[in-house]
Amino acid sequence: APSPAARAPASAPEPTRHRPAVPSTPAVRPQAATPSAAAAEAATLARQARSLPELEKAIAAFDGCGLKRTASRVCFFRGAETARVMIVGEAPGREEDLAGKPFVGPAGQLLDKMLRAAGIEPDTTHITNMVYWRPPGNRTPTPEEVDVCLPFLTRQIEFVGPEFVLVLGAAAAKGLLGIEEGITRARGVWRELSMAGRTMRAMATLHPAYLLRTPAAKRHAWRDVLVVKNALKAP
Repeated sequence: APSPAARAPASAPEPTRHRPAVPSTPAVRPQAATPSAAAAEAATLARQARSLPELEKAIAAFDGCGLKRTASRVCFFRGAETARVMIVGEAPGREEDLAGKPFVGPAGQLLDKMLRAAGIEPDTTHITNMVYWRPPGNRTPTPEEVDVCLPFLTRQIEFVGPEFVLVLGAAAAKGLLGIEEGITRARGVWRELSMAGRTMRAMATLHPAYLLRTPAAKRHAWRDVLVVKNALKAP
C-alpha cells in the first residue's frame, strides 16, 4: 500500500509574480574636475598664500592633481627660501616621495656633487620640481599634470625671487620654458623667463637621472653648470 506521504497530494507550485520592471538608476558619482578647472583652483589657492609655508599648506590641501592619490606626501622644496639660483626638475621619485623633499636620491646626490664642484653650495639654491607628487612608477609627468601645478610654481618663483633658473630635463623645459625641441639641442642657452611679474634668465640642461644612465653626457651638463657659476660671478 502506498505510504501516507505518497498518498498526499503534491503541493501546487507557487505562482510566479510578475513585477513591473523598474529602470535602474545609475549611481551618482562626483565628476572629476577638468584640468582647466583644477588649474583655476590652484591659481586661486596660490594667490591666497602669503609665504612659502602657506603655499606648501595650500599645495598639500589641493586635490586637483591626480598624482596626489598615489603619492605618499608632498615634495615641496629643499635649500634656501630665497635664492639667486632656482633649480626646477620634473617630478619626485621614490626616495623623494619617502623623504618629502626633492632631489634626495641618486640623481639629487649627483646634482649636489656637480654644484659643489662648481663652487655653488646646494643649500644656497632653491630646488624644486614642476609637480609636487611622485608619478606612479617614476614616469614622466603629463603636460596636464604640469599645467595643473604651474600656478603653484609661479607663486613659488615669486617668493624665491631668483635671478637664474636652471631647468632639468625635457618635461620641465617644455612645461616652464615652452621648449619643444629635444633637450640635447635646447640645453646650454640662456633664455628669458617672464613669470610672477619679473624676468629671469633661464637655462635648460640634462636631468641628473639621465646622466646616471648616460655618463658620457655629464660633460654637457657640467658645461651648463659652469655657465651658471660664471653668471653668478658677473657684475
